[in-house]
Amino acid sequence: MYMTLEGIYGTAVDVSATLIILFTIFGAFLQFTGAGKFFIDFSFAAMGGKSSGVGRTIVMSSFLLGGPSGSGVATTVTVGSVAAPMLDKVGYEKNAAGGLLAAGGLGAIISPPVLGAAAFLIADFLKISYLDVLLMATIPTILFYLGLFVMVEIDVRKYGMKNIHFESAESAWQLAKKYWFHFFSLISIVVFMLMGFSPVMSVFWATVVSALSSMLREDTAIIPWAWFKGKEPILSGLYNSNLTKALASGSTGVLAIAATCAGAGAGAGLIVIQYAGGSLLLTTIFTTLVVWVVGLAVPVTASYIICAVIAAPALINLGVPAPAFAAHMFIFYYAVLSEVSPPTALSPFAAAAICKGNPYKTTLQTWKYVAPAILVPFMFVLDKSGVSLLLMGSTTALEQADWAQIGWVSFTAVVGIICLAGGLQGWFIEKTKRSLSAFSWLSQALL
Repeated sequence: MYMTLEGIYGTAVDVSATLIILFTIFGAFLQFTGAGKFFIDFSFAAMGGKSSGVGRTIVMSSFLLGGPSGSGVATTVTVGSVAAPMLDKVGYEKNAAGGLLAAGGLGAIISPPVLGAAAFLIADFLKISYLDVLLMATIPTILFYLGLFVMVEIDVRKYGMKNIHFESAESAWQLAKKYWFHFFSLISIVVFMLMGFSPVMSVFWATVVSALSSMLREDTAIIPWAWFKGKEPILSGLYNSNLTKALASGSTGVLAIAATCAGAGAGAGLIVIQYAGGSLLLTTIFTTLVVWVVGLAVPVTASYIICAVIAAPALINLGVPAPAFAAHMFIFYYAVLSEVSPPTALSPFAAAAICKGNPYKTTLQTWKYVAPAILVPFMFVLDKSGVSLLLMGSTTALEQADWAQIGWVSFTAVVGIICLAGGLQGWFIEKTKRSLSAFSWLSQALL
């Protein structure tokens, strides 16, 4: 258990000790260099104007801030602390406001380039490259944010929002001119990967780039300019610098993940799902329940690790399309939902505290907003054509891909997501008649 490479010191701990810790440090660097604040300010400046602009801002800033950091709760709290008063001012109901914030935070975990640090675990399990995992996540991520954007537009009519213009101290263009270097954090990791760097070296050099570029301005400098000017003692200057704070925050941030990764290595075992009776549909449903139960007690990354061992073999044995790719991505998406699943729904509970709503009603609202993340995985598991949403699962296969089929399946998925958003909201162009939509009535009764 503790001396071999199949126990505690297995794949899970290896990834947490080499990749995940680097990403938690990278995320801390974004926080302490002001990149997080810039992404939020830039989103508000770019999306402000209409009453729906606040909701769109939540979605956009969650993607910009959460994509590189991969932390759902951190994204929810950071964006919510700024946006909650604005959501209240335009007319969002408290629980719905919290649900939208938590849904944006969930998007951070399923969005490239980090995928909540699980991208590297998926790559290691499947023996494929990190870029292949990003490729698989691209279309599902687009569908998730499309669903959020449609629901935000419907919210304007549903809650009768007032058309309030929020003045920004600086325009998006002015902010971009001053802090343009923060955009490097969104693309640097992928650029280094394309240049042939390993994942470990890519995130390392991306962190270095983030630190060096922050020195371009005094208000974002990871090491205070006063230290270089000799106005502050060397040791105390470094000790009190954002560099030390970022390294400390990133190192402590990985502890919970590392501990659960060690536990996953020690206690992982194969469970055969027998009650499905050979039915792929029932197996996928039972798999979602298993992943949900496991996710109640452990973080997203650990939940994926455990369930990849427990449930993936059952799906693969039943012959899901592109079995390894689809099975692992299916499990990953449902592991992510543990972030918003009661009774340990961290992101909705944090959002409820910020918006002064009811934690459990906020959680139900979050489930409404993240419905695409709940249903999209079934598309590429239950139907052969649905695997096109994963762009065939690898860059090699992509070269021979049927782009006509990928385009058609993506189009039908877009239509389905838009219709799903209208059904869950009970409102599309106008309010849905309950007698005409049992699905809408059920969603309204639950929410």
